[in-house]
Amino acid sequence: MQTMKLEGFEQNLPDEMSISVIMEKIPSQHKWVNFTYKAIGVIAGEASEDNEVKKIHEDNGHEQFLFSGLKLKLFEDECESYYHNLMSPKPGCFVVADEMDDPDKMPVPYLVSLSFDEVHAYLEGDEHVYAVEIPPELYKWTEAFILSHYVAIKKTKRKLKNWKAQPQENSPVQLKGSSNSRSHY
Repeated sequence: MQTMKLEGFEQNLPDEMSISVIMEKIPSQHKWVNFTYKAIGVIAGEASEDNEVKKIHEDNGHEQFLFSGLKLKLFEDECESYYHNLMSPKPGCFVVADEMDDPDKMPVPYLVSLSFDEVHAYLEGDEHVYAVEIPPELYKWTEAFILSHYVAIKKTKRKLKNWKAQPQENSPVQLKGSSNSRSHY
C-alpha cells in the first residue's frame, strides 16, 4: 500500500488502485436455486495483475472466494458523486458482477466503483450490483482525491420571470376587423 501525505495536497495521487473482491457462496433454502451469492468485502492494495479466483474460506457449506486482478479508478469528473458517497450515512464500494445463465454459478465481479452515478447506470442496465463497506485505505485515498480535485459549485435556484411585465416580441398580430389573431381557413 502506497503511503500518502495529506499536507497541502500538492502531491500526485494515483488515480487507480489494485483491489480484490470477496464473494460468498451460501446454500439456499429456496426450491429453485441451490446457492445464493453476495459480495462481502473489498480489499485494497492487492497487487495481483492476474484475474485469479481462490477459495479462501469454507465452513458448514459457506464458501468465500477472493477475486483478484481488479482496478479501482477515480475520475475528476466524478468527484461530486464520490463526495456524496463519502458523506452518506453508510459510505460504500459498489461491486458490479456478471450474472451467469446458470443460477448455481457464482457471478463474476468485473468492476468496483465509488460513484453513485456510475453504479446507477449499471443498475438501469440490469447488472448485478452489490454494496459493501468501504475499506479505510480506500476512504482516505478517495478523500484526498476529492480534496485535490473537487470544487463545489453553489447551486442557485432559478428565478422565475414575470412574463406579463415584459414586452412580447413574438405576439400575434391583430388583424383589422378581427378579434382573434388567428385566421381560419
